[in-house]
Amino acid sequence: MNNSVPRQKITTTSIHIMALDGIVNVNSLFTFAVFLGLAWNPTDPNYSLIDTTTTCAASLAVAEDLVSFHVYSFSSFLFSSLVASGLKQAIRTAKQQIGDTAEVRSVPSAHVNTKLLRVGILASAAGSALGCVFLMLALIDLVQIKLGTLSCWSWYSLAAVCPLEKNQPINLLSYPSAWNHLSFPSKPPPKLLKIALFVKKWPNRYQAGGLERHALTLHLALAKRGHELHIFTTTSSNSSFPRYPMSNLYFHLSKPTAAGYLDQALVWKQFQTQNSTRKPFDVIHTESVGLLHTRSRKLSNLAVTWHGIAYEAIHTDIIQELLRTPEEAQAYALTERAVKIVEEVKFFPSYAHHVATSDHSGDVLKRIYMIPEERVHVILNGVDEEIFKPDVAKGKDFKQKLGILESRSLVLGMAGRLVKDKGHPIMFEALKQMFLENSTFQGSVIVLVAGDGPWGARYKDLGTNLLVLGPLDQAQLATFYNAIDIFVNPTLRAQGLDHTLLEAMLSSKPVMATRVASITGSVIIGPQVGYTFSPTIASLKKALYGVWEDGRGVLQKKGQVARERSLELFTATKMAAAYERLFLCISNDRENSNDYCRYQPSSGENRDPHYM
Repeated sequence: MNNSVPRQKITTTSIHIMALDGIVNVNSLFTFAVFLGLAWNPTDPNYSLIDTTTTCAASLAVAEDLVSFHVYSFSSFLFSSLVASGLKQAIRTAKQQIGDTAEVRSVPSAHVNTKLLRVGILASAAGSALGCVFLMLALIDLVQIKLGTLSCWSWYSLAAVCPLEKNQPINLLSYPSAWNHLSFPSKPPPKLLKIALFVKKWPNRYQAGGLERHALTLHLALAKRGHELHIFTTTSSNSSFPRYPMSNLYFHLSKPTAAGYLDQALVWKQFQTQNSTRKPFDVIHTESVGLLHTRSRKLSNLAVTWHGIAYEAIHTDIIQELLRTPEEAQAYALTERAVKIVEEVKFFPSYAHHVATSDHSGDVLKRIYMIPEERVHVILNGVDEEIFKPDVAKGKDFKQKLGILESRSLVLGMAGRLVKDKGHPIMFEALKQMFLENSTFQGSVIVLVAGDGPWGARYKDLGTNLLVLGPLDQAQLATFYNAIDIFVNPTLRAQGLDHTLLEAMLSSKPVMATRVASITGSVIIGPQVGYTFSPTIASLKKALYGVWEDGRGVLQKKGQVARERSLELFTATKMAAAYERLFLCISNDRENSNDYCRYQPSSGENRDPHYM
């Protein structure tokens, strides 16, 4: 006797029915998720996990996109479910037309047009897939509102978003953010380049301004990587020219013009001589207008690094005008600046590639100066991480030599040129008022000032709380950073990216600076690394009191975060690696340039075949 139960025959239409049921069920779950998302108010600051006043906070446009993507997702899932339900109803209708057999009652099946059925299922599946895409975009916006925008490259935001996206090769020339965020390997370069550099002045190794320090740090690092460097610069009558133990580093010196610039005719002749010797230059680099635009027009393998542009300086002019006393004559800088901006917009396109040293200046070059995006690249400044690093013991010794007692609860530090446009008038007045109105603050705070300039002598008038140390070399400056609790930069200049802030952060110190776009957009992106203030005495005093009230414990935690961020973005190694990749990309090696311009992101490490 056979006790086996006969298996029920499952027709092709029955499989279609089960597929349609699966689509409807999944759509129902996702639609429920969409409704939950729409029930949340994205503009309510209480739902954000970061400070909504920072530049990393999501804008209203992100909140609008979040709602829009939810609506698009709901519409897609609704379309998919309607198509699936319509197909199921069509099958049931066909079933009723052929009669109710036992087989039909047990498993829904019918004679239908299978081609139309398949098209309908594909349309339904496409609706579900589109709904998933919009839901994923909504989730990305949700992450940005909760944890900060992706443009700030917050670790938490990236960790939340990266699993949602598949790694795709990046065209570096169109990469919108700073190249410092990318991970370039430290292995020897795939090709050694012959590089020409034009710079107005080559600095003394331990005393350099921002532009000169950038030229020194970057090109010495590239020379150490094995590249052949030819530096076209001016001679200095005040000091001997520095020497370096590198056989691949060549200097071509010339007398400066009366205004202190490179003699363009002379350096161009020097350049042409070297360009025709052995092999032509693979790439040409000019720091600002070291090489004028009249000479750069036909050089497709040229990159210019801007350390300040006229449009940024408008903010500086506004600040200077607001701080002007009634006794001072009114300046006409704003009118003159507008003319200069127009001039820059006209001649900047003569340079093939532009490197911005801050996120803000990169945005200005694209939007205001209308330079094509594929010709604008953001590479943030970097400083030598081997010199600027935490060393508690050296910091204590430095304070002991200066006679600073440990009972002092707060040591502020400032460094650089002690001149008006670096903000020292408002810093002087703020400290003066605070010492007079708060004896406890005066008794517990010491201010160390490194640098020279007219405001050095005036700071001494504030009493023993102010110690003016004069100019320091790099080694002394590294020790200086380790002796302070926080570094303050009250600059009124809204141009470039100040190296002193980066040096302090690498030394594990929090920073405090004027709220200008280049600083808040690239360096102090939130309260976790430091403090910002408006360029007014009242705002500066409020920030200083806030630092004092927070105390050393809070400052040490902020300093640790600042060092982590600077190790990720602001080291000389990171900057040199980014420039090296850019130079390889734009070099006259047409055979491999496209490969050098591609970047393959991956989890854990970079998989560039040229570096493997």
